Amino acid sequence: MNICPKCGLPVQACVCEEIAKTNQQIVVQTEKRAFGKISTIISGLKNVDIKEIAKNLKTELACGGTMKNDVIVLQGNHRGKIKPVLMRMGFDASQIRE
Repeated sequence: MNICPKCGLPVQACVCEEIAKTNQQIVVQTEKRAFGKISTIISGLKNVDIKEIAKNLKTELACGGTMKNDVIVLQGNHRGKIKPVLMRMGFDASQIRE
């Protein structure tokens, strides 16, 4: 049986990810990049699987993107669409600042 190193519970019963989601202050902003392209920047995610969140966001929003230094960068302007997607992933609306 595998044990979670953070909480000491079995991996199947681990709630570390859910607890970490309640302590986030997510900032969503847009940035103009090279050649006038717009990118959506999502920062403030800590102690969660950022790679999995980036993968889900890219799938839901049908766009390309990457993850660098605990920041998710999505291609295109998705400010109005990010909040409902993050809420479906388990984040609270009060934690997301646009």
